[in-house]
Amino acid sequence: MFKKLYIIFLLLNIGGLALAQQVCSVKYPNQADVKVFLAQYAHQADLKVYKVKYENQAEENKGKWFFTKYPNQAKKKIYFVEYKNQADLTIYFVEYENQAGWRNKEKIHLMY
Repeated sequence: MFKKLYIIFLLLNIGGLALAQQVCSVKYPNQADVKVFLAQYAHQADLKVYKVKYENQAEENKGKWFFTKYPNQAKKKIYFVEYKNQADLTIYFVEYENQAGWRNKEKIHLMY
């Protein structure tokens, strides 16, 4: 019984890591999964993003992003566009972790 619970616990934890929001900013739009516009104000954003320092701090699609050095390490590759009408998603970087989250849940699928 204990062994089965332990295996389930391990699988859930491994699965959680696989769903973490690991992103990489790429140089060209055709390399990106999602084109992102950086809003000037929080109320203009679809997603408020908090940049975490360590990979294990990133959470599944909750606006806590860990930026990887290489695209093959990231779950999503993003490209920052110059104009809002070019973007799939508008984000705003917040100062505190508890401010992160979706404002427009219609676009939540973009980061899965």
